[in-house]
Amino acid sequence: MERESFEDDEVAELLNREYISIKVDREERPDVDHLYMAVCQALTGHGGWPLTVILTPEQKPFFAGTYFPKVSRYGQSGLMDVLERIAQAWTSEREKVETTGEQIARALQTQIKETEGGELTPEIIKEGYQQFVSSFDDQYGGFGSAPKFPRPHDLLFLLRYWREQKEEKALHMVEKTLDSMRHGGMFDHIGFGFARYSVDEKWLVPHFEKMLYDNALLALAYLEAFQATQKEEYAQVAREIFSYVLRDMTSPEGGFYSAEDADSEGVEGKFYVWTPTEVKEVLGEEKGKRFCQCFDITPSGNFEGNSIPNQIAVSLSAVATRYGMVEEALREELEESRKRLFAAREKRVHPYKDDKILTSWNGLMIAALARGARVLQDESYRQAAEKAVQFILASLRREDGRLLARYRDGEAAVLAYVDDYANFVWGLLEMYDATFSPSYLDHALTLSQAMLTLFSDEEEGGLFFYGNDAEQLLARHKEAYDGAMPSGNAVAAYNLMRIAHITGSPEWMEQADRQLKSFAGTIRRAPLAFSFFLIAVQMAMGTTREIVIAGSDGDEKTEAMLHEVQTAYLPEAVLIYRSKETADVIARLAPFTVEQTAVNGKATAYICENFACRQPVTSLAELQEVMSFD
Repeated sequence: MERESFEDDEVAELLNREYISIKVDREERPDVDHLYMAVCQALTGHGGWPLTVILTPEQKPFFAGTYFPKVSRYGQSGLMDVLERIAQAWTSEREKVETTGEQIARALQTQIKETEGGELTPEIIKEGYQQFVSSFDDQYGGFGSAPKFPRPHDLLFLLRYWREQKEEKALHMVEKTLDSMRHGGMFDHIGFGFARYSVDEKWLVPHFEKMLYDNALLALAYLEAFQATQKEEYAQVAREIFSYVLRDMTSPEGGFYSAEDADSEGVEGKFYVWTPTEVKEVLGEEKGKRFCQCFDITPSGNFEGNSIPNQIAVSLSAVATRYGMVEEALREELEESRKRLFAAREKRVHPYKDDKILTSWNGLMIAALARGARVLQDESYRQAAEKAVQFILASLRREDGRLLARYRDGEAAVLAYVDDYANFVWGLLEMYDATFSPSYLDHALTLSQAMLTLFSDEEEGGLFFYGNDAEQLLARHKEAYDGAMPSGNAVAAYNLMRIAHITGSPEWMEQADRQLKSFAGTIRRAPLAFSFFLIAVQMAMGTTREIVIAGSDGDEKTEAMLHEVQTAYLPEAVLIYRSKETADVIARLAPFTVEQTAVNGKATAYICENFACRQPVTSLAELQEVMSFD
């Protein structure tokens, strides 16, 4: 539509004569996008982008649609015709048009505030699980039919369900989906990282756009799968995602860029696809032939005459046997070939990089890198996450502490939304678990309190999407359901529950309970759409553990205990470290830990369930025994 209409002189002349044109970056102004997408869905029965809405000067919408060709064709109205008709109606029937806008605005203001509260029960978790079972694709993994989106938060819920309920089917659904995505064409087998979604059910053909948030959430899912199963291939996928992000998506200042386009040279996927001839030109005949067999690169291709590298139906052991090779030797050769192909691909015209730095999406990547640093014990991930945190605190925060949403070319702008606060706090909590530096916990508490002040709906509970100090739009809405990312309200509920258990504060627990109860009825209607809320519900209703390690920095036994709790899969636990150096600040942030000190000067672990604590243990073996939780 941009090429057909917005860059066309005839369309531009009509728009400039009759309208005030406003182009919205929906990542920079998601508040505007959410509001008018609701209008489009109400008026047309569907939504999508490009989103075309026509408003009165008072922001009241009276016309909405998605894509329009320049001129009418095959029964579809063209943009020129639509614009001419509406301009004429505005001149000759303005009162009627304004009345329509007023009616739509009133209906929108009523509809957009509709969230149903109530009480939550454990049955909602089981109902959510059963809905995932019903929609699971046992052949290819994932849920539902094409197109398939990764939605890693669904997998995080299922991993927790497996751990809590000992339900092997839940783990099977997670592993099948993770394996299928990694082997499919949605994963970039040459340069790493995942594309946004698959247009087919097999995960073969992606929409080639790469988004920061997908890669952050997928890294978390693969890391948690590694923690749960100890299968090294899941850790390796997380490392590959981080390689891509740190190489291609990291700004010199330390923030993370938003996305890379699907197109280059005007052709979708051109940067990513190969022919056997191109591969063999780089690798030579023999290695090129083996690489093509291992990654499904064929003369006929699997995408518009070219091939998207994938391993959906490939057996490396079979290829190794065919060539009389040991499988490990084949894997080493393929990795060396991949590096050479990557170097060759770098000479191609790259897709456009969206170099906006968004607080919300950076919060997710900080959370992922912090978890990677903790689980994989990789210092480089901690350093990258730490640099991003410092960048946000220095460059995306006003002097009065108010977060901002977007940074680009040295300019920070747009008041942060609830998603920015919630996701950044999530990142800060993960940073505390990775480093045990109390400053991250302190920032998380301060920003969470600010979030409640700015976004709370004091009458009905929950958090509005934009703050009470922001530009007031036609209606102030609350997002609850999960899309490609978890909703800010769901992440906030999860954060508040964690903070309540870290601090032992009844006030924080009340806020967490209120957040969950505010959306209880809405979640009950379709739990499948609220998987991240279900994670918070799991924490609220399951057995939550507080693990406190008391010891000294640099002490070998203390470090061993910290390593044990950092690398174990303990989604139901919060971790607290009381060192001699941090005892005072931890006592302020988590007063219930005051009496939990090192016994006789030895590293000591306290394991509590809902604040009822077991006898402390002072050896790693004892800690491992009590952490079995059988």
